[in-house]
Amino acid sequence: MDRVLAIILAGGQGERLSILARERAKPAVPFAGNYRIIDFTLSNCVNSGMRNVVVLTQYQPLSLAEHIGIGLPWGLVPPDKRIRILQPYLAREQGRDWYKGTADAVYQNLDRIDQKDVDMALVLSGDHVYKMDYMAMLDLHRENKAEVTIAVTPLPEDELSKFGTVTVDENGRVTGFQEKVKKPASNLVSMGVYLFNIDLLRECLEDAAGNSQYDFGKNIFPKMVSKNNIYAYRFEGYWRDVGTLHTYWQTNMDLLEMSSIMLADTDWPLRTQEEETPPTMISDTADVTNSLISGGCVIEGRVEHSVVSPGVRVAKGALVRDSIIMNDTAVGRDSIIDYCILDKEIVVESDCHIGFGEDYRENRREPGVLNTGITIIGKGTHIGHGTRIGRNCIIHGNVAKTDFPDTEIESGESIRPRARVRRRK
Repeated sequence: MDRVLAIILAGGQGERLSILARERAKPAVPFAGNYRIIDFTLSNCVNSGMRNVVVLTQYQPLSLAEHIGIGLPWGLVPPDKRIRILQPYLAREQGRDWYKGTADAVYQNLDRIDQKDVDMALVLSGDHVYKMDYMAMLDLHRENKAEVTIAVTPLPEDELSKFGTVTVDENGRVTGFQEKVKKPASNLVSMGVYLFNIDLLRECLEDAAGNSQYDFGKNIFPKMVSKNNIYAYRFEGYWRDVGTLHTYWQTNMDLLEMSSIMLADTDWPLRTQEEETPPTMISDTADVTNSLISGGCVIEGRVEHSVVSPGVRVAKGALVRDSIIMNDTAVGRDSIIDYCILDKEIVVESDCHIGFGEDYRENRREPGVLNTGITIIGKGTHIGHGTRIGRNCIIHGNVAKTDFPDTEIESGESIRPRARVRRRK
């Protein structure tokens, strides 16, 4: 794949992930204990033989840039391989602005990614979880003498309206593309994986320049279907777009049932920026079932059907169930964490119960995000002794235990940190 350039779109704000993506880009959100979401796409590139990768960022790019670095964990280092991180910028020429959509992100970087030694561009989403050999897609593209190949996968009927859907003929040629319609004509959804002949990519992006939305699914493909040679590459494996809080939680839970396939496959390794951690300690008082436990953890309580990131401590008598606990969080003695997502560096003191009761009222401030019962706690929050927090709650980052108005927070409520008064020195 020496003459193929991989372009990873990693600038998403991730509003439907709520506070998990407030201070970091969606592809940089921690996932499955040791990883970040973008690790799946990056690993697919490396395992498929990609040598030239560009990552397009925009929203909160710092944590993503720090994670990727010079690409050492993925072996993407010069002189034979390379990875570049490109951010939007303002220039003297008119028209430079923040990206208006996926196609605009690529268009604004054409002068930085258009290379003489590149024949094709593989455009990828940085926030999807799947394991795919792009070489098989490239082979089909060449066999069909296609101008564009779109990776597709079948999904259940109740999920189709969330995605672009593709209709194909008996030869696999794309005959229609519908972007997020209520009653699509096909059950094949676009995976956000597009292989373009580079000349055609440049041409269609320049033709669409200036469109207010400027997105591949909305503005590019529906117009190309009738005049260009577009084929579908059908993918039958596991694929998830982790764009919502519930799908993020569910995908983590799915890996508990298939971790050997997605995480521990030596033939298709999932690579990441490794942390130096001591061995995990599971004491004689611990009880761990069907969970992912990362390095550097100390488990003295019970962990059931959960994902536990590096450096987490679960004290004696504590219970973590159906939850995701991120790095360096401490769960105090006799506390319960039930159907929750806890971000990094959280302190939960003793005798707390987070995710309690049968009241599943949706969150008052973010009803479209928190409505399935998940409670989320932001990075750096400190929860005091005996605090009870219901379902669909949001506790923002850096909330101190003195910021809680009461020791019991009802379902559907949100807590923000109070303004701190700065004293003069």
